[in-house]
Amino acid sequence: MTPGQTNLEQIFETQIRTLALTLRPSTVDDYRYTARHFLSYLRATCPQLRRLSQLRRDPHLLGWFRWLSEQEPPLSNPTRTNRLIRLRRLLDDLAANGHPVQSDLIRREDFPPKPHYLPRPLSLEEDQLVQQELRRTDDLYANALLLLRATGIRLGECIHLPLDCLQQVGTQQWALHVPLGKLHTERLVPADPEVRRIVERILTLRTSSPLARFANSQGFLLPRRGASRRALVLTLESPLAQAAKRASCATHVTPHRLRHSFATEMLRLGVSLPVLMKLRMTLRYVEVTQQDLQREFHQARQNAAHPHRLPTLALPKDMPSAGLPGVRQALEATRHLPEMYRRQLGDEKIRRRLRRLDKRLLTVASQMQRIQKEQK
Repeated sequence: MTPGQTNLEQIFETQIRTLALTLRPSTVDDYRYTARHFLSYLRATCPQLRRLSQLRRDPHLLGWFRWLSEQEPPLSNPTRTNRLIRLRRLLDDLAANGHPVQSDLIRREDFPPKPHYLPRPLSLEEDQLVQQELRRTDDLYANALLLLRATGIRLGECIHLPLDCLQQVGTQQWALHVPLGKLHTERLVPADPEVRRIVERILTLRTSSPLARFANSQGFLLPRRGASRRALVLTLESPLAQAAKRASCATHVTPHRLRHSFATEMLRLGVSLPVLMKLRMTLRYVEVTQQDLQREFHQARQNAAHPHRLPTLALPKDMPSAGLPGVRQALEATRHLPEMYRRQLGDEKIRRRLRRLDKRLLTVASQMQRIQKEQK
């Protein structure tokens, strides 16, 4: 290893230690991993490069992009994107600190396309079967999975819930305090009697768990043997897969699909999209939304007694029978009913047929909108 290469590693390591003052240890480890792999690539392909001032977009960065794309097994697009983001941050910070780094080494077009994920809730039948199996198992982690399903929180948030996560926020109103998570925000998730029962059951089972005596478990609702995040995740992924197998589920069931099922259920029971976003994402506007959030959440839970009830269409009584605005509004309402019905079905063949019908109605609605514009 040449002195120049050693100097490059020292420069990157110094910058990473600066990041460690404000970032989480796991995030700092990710930056260090990316820097080491990038410098390892440079050592293997460009041994003559010894100073940051020699770093060029072509061939150094473009070559590294190609090298990432040719890995076996292939790296996922999110993994490649994260590595580009981390290296760009390091290079930008080094330039800001006076190092001779060229600008625009990593551009927007270098990033892989973002995948478009569709919601993947469980069917009503599989959702109920999995929950029944978890209740029957009734151990510590089965109840933790029920808590995931009942609140819609993320898996990473669940394993970091504190012992005192259940908090009273008003008269006869309780909430689950979710600490800083993926989006670096915290929030209060409304807790109905079922959520409170699950938390109390976890606390009871926790007292008899041998893991509760480990130092790493102190202060956490879910005890753990080690501090590795992957190990903590597996403690919940594996029991869920086993429960789904015992319930004879045909689809692959993951903790994140429980989150999708929660969101779909809340929409079906009448929770509005703005409230659902705050319920799942952030505490930023809690002072002005907590009362509305609590009201809509508990109202939706009351609707759960009628799981197949469709919402009433909001059609005005004086809607004109032949006017284009009225026709367009009727089409929107007509699309709404089959969509709500589709979400309750477990038969994928019928669900696809209903999606095709919805596309036809959407085409008609678009043509009506075009006619209305032409008449203006």
